[in-house]
Amino acid sequence: MADYSNQTFLNEKIKLPHNDFKIGIVTALWNSDITLTLKKGAIKVLSDYGIKSNSIITWDVPGSYELIYASSKLASRGLDAIICLGVVIQGETPHFDFICDAVSNGIANITIKYNIPIGFGVLTTLDHDQALERAGGKHGHKGEEAAWTVLKMLEKG
Repeated sequence: MADYSNQTFLNEKIKLPHNDFKIGIVTALWNSDITLTLKKGAIKVLSDYGIKSNSIITWDVPGSYELIYASSKLASRGLDAIICLGVVIQGETPHFDFICDAVSNGIANITIKYNIPIGFGVLTTLDHDQALERAGGKHGHKGEEAAWTVLKMLEKG
């Protein structure tokens, strides 16, 4: 069995049936120093697999909660897959828990309703440094991983 820890799976080549997929990338602008890095990584992976730039639809939204609405709108337009990118950093109130729960459940409902893969690149961390470690640092690049994930799902889907 392959080792899928710390992005080693990114070395596993995906054999897409074609490269004409239309893929959406929805990016939360809250913590944009991190989310725009995630977006850049996702676009790089899609491009590396031959997905043309005019087949990548991007939508920047204010925060992670808004990923739900934008993903649903893009899915209703017939996209083949969506990548959701955001960062929710725990603060001193339960707001973190409510947002994380709503975003994960909302996105799960969209993938079920529209029967399309959605790459979940929403970081939920205790602090800003942990988020940076997941945006190209020692814990990999979750934007690249989310893009790889949707391509892997499209490989045989």
